[in-house]
Amino acid sequence: MTEKSLDGQTAIVTGAGRGIGRAIAVTLAEHGARVALAARTESELVTVQQQIEAAGGQAAVFPTDVSREADVQALVAGTVQKFGRLDLLINNAAIGVFGPLAELSTTDWDRVMAINTRGVFLMCRESIPHLKQHAPSAIINISSVVGVKGYVDQGVYSASKHAVMGLSGALAKELQADGIRVHAVCPGGVDTEMVAQSRPDLDRSVLMRPQEIADIVLFLASRRGGTAVIDQIHVRRAASTPWA
Repeated sequence: MTEKSLDGQTAIVTGAGRGIGRAIAVTLAEHGARVALAARTESELVTVQQQIEAAGGQAAVFPTDVSREADVQALVAGTVQKFGRLDLLINNAAIGVFGPLAELSTTDWDRVMAINTRGVFLMCRESIPHLKQHAPSAIINISSVVGVKGYVDQGVYSASKHAVMGLSGALAKELQADGIRVHAVCPGGVDTEMVAQSRPDLDRSVLMRPQEIADIVLFLASRRGGTAVIDQIHVRRAASTPWA
């Protein structure tokens, strides 16, 4: 992998204002990608943009609620207008509502599914026509370990991430002939605000770092051509049980 392995490419990163999304955006920019930064909080995106540009990279800010169709359309159109193309879509934006399922409201369910599942659907649908124009290209969906197995007090979040896995698998088959790879990354506990909220009892020193997930995304994004494709990557904390 060369230092500028993504030269000339354009990426959209959702949830780019903090945590894993921020690490992904900065890492892709460091390796030559022009990055469209999307999230709901503009001030956080501006901070990330300044960090990227201070290091010599290119980034643009698009305040976006991925559950809103008009926002997503404006993000994708604005990215192509700004940078001239789209090569990589990183669906990272997500929220979590945690607690026993019997104690959660319909509003809780709707909020989580709107961002975590509807948002991925809208981002993919609007991006695919542009990704087809610059194949080989890629969609990288940040799912979760709870997208492949359930955990106590994470039923709604788990359902949303299981949906992301189903969508990823179907899209991979639909888009294979168009030269668009679809990858899913399934991390365990990462040191983010969401994990701190859902597991306040967890020792944060044993959590993975956002940069470790960003490095995996860079690896997937940098693979162009060849005869091997990685569909899913499951990543666990070093302190957790191997092959569990």
